[in-house]
Amino acid sequence: MNNIFLITKREFLTQVKKKSFIILTILAPILLIAFGAVIGLMFKANESHSVIEVVDKSGLFTHQLKSSEQLKYIFVSAADEKSKINTLKGNESLDGILVLPELKNMNFDVFQKNTRLVINNKIGFDTKQRIVSDITEVIKKEKIKQLGIAETQLSNLDKSFTLKTINVSENNKEDSDLAFGVKSGLSILLMYVTFMFIIIYGVRVMRSVLEEKNNRVVEIIISSVKPFELMMGKILGVTLVALTQFLVWITMSVIGALILNTGFSSIQKNIPGGNEELASKLDVTQIATQVSHSLLELNFPLIIFVFIVFFLLGYIFYSSIYAAIGSAVDNETETQQFTLFAILPLMLGMYGSFSLMNNPDGPLGFWLSIIPFTSPVAMIARIPFGVPAWQIALSIVLLLGTTIFMIFLAGKIYRVGILMYGNKATLKELWKWIKG
Repeated sequence: MNNIFLITKREFLTQVKKKSFIILTILAPILLIAFGAVIGLMFKANESHSVIEVVDKSGLFTHQLKSSEQLKYIFVSAADEKSKINTLKGNESLDGILVLPELKNMNFDVFQKNTRLVINNKIGFDTKQRIVSDITEVIKKEKIKQLGIAETQLSNLDKSFTLKTINVSENNKEDSDLAFGVKSGLSILLMYVTFMFIIIYGVRVMRSVLEEKNNRVVEIIISSVKPFELMMGKILGVTLVALTQFLVWITMSVIGALILNTGFSSIQKNIPGGNEELASKLDVTQIATQVSHSLLELNFPLIIFVFIVFFLLGYIFYSSIYAAIGSAVDNETETQQFTLFAILPLMLGMYGSFSLMNNPDGPLGFWLSIIPFTSPVAMIARIPFGVPAWQIALSIVLLLGTTIFMIFLAGKIYRVGILMYGNKATLKELWKWIKG
């Protein structure tokens, strides 16, 4: 145990003292936010701002087609139709001319057939759909008038039915759609974080083993410690590195969220009419309150406990596989034929867990969260929705037992493979090392 502790300490300090680790730990969240902002700006910069002249021969649309920030309507006389179309080509300030024919005998089929949009150049699909939507809305209102139905009556007909759901298994607590959305979001976030960390840091263990093997440093280390102790020290050392980075990112996220929340509140208060406008358009305060209430209703002590246990056991389980792969090959090219076996079960667990949102307690969710190869991501995906205690306990016992067994197998491969050079490992060869 003392040797494992010393190797763990050495591996941890070696990793965290690197400038790359410090820079990545601090800059990664900032770069991620900046990347998202750049993507948002790119979409914003590519938004179309179109100017369309409208020839309304029916007189029905003149006061009903409303311009927006992305689409501006300019109504022109029907007498100017031909001259406008003839001069449209090369007119950089105009994107198209919408010709709306006369509406005879309320025959909307003929009206649709004769309506046309003459464009100067290619226009975006969104712009065309906005024009179609605006015309459809006006025609819809006109048809309603013809039927003698008031808009208030139509609004009443379109009013959706809200079903109140009471969960007797949770002390008759109301189960709202927003609460389900919050649980789903948290489930996806925890699952994705677990998946990415296991892959990223598992590969780091493999590369660390492979680097020491190629540098022949391992031959000196093996003379002082057992191969198993070296392997476990590396796995635990990188585990601590992952947890350190994870804790730093969580702290930065919490601080950033508090700062942004305070800043947003201050900006909102200083904007004249800002509170009323935002509240009327988005109901920001109400939504934020409901989301906060839904989060507070979750059993966070249990969620954190399950997350930490399954994250650590899952990471150690897969890291032992990666360590065995690193010891069995001579270069990174050869690792590709074996890493697929480690990634596939995790991917199966992650993508299979997306179906859990509709039925967290179904047979697929149960088996994915019980089988050790998929439980590190599937159980974490299920836990926000609530999981029976006996299933959590069973999954932990099975994952713990399988992790210990995998460490044993990986140790067998590591013991032989770490000192093997020039001998290309095959599955048959690995089986001989395990049996030996």
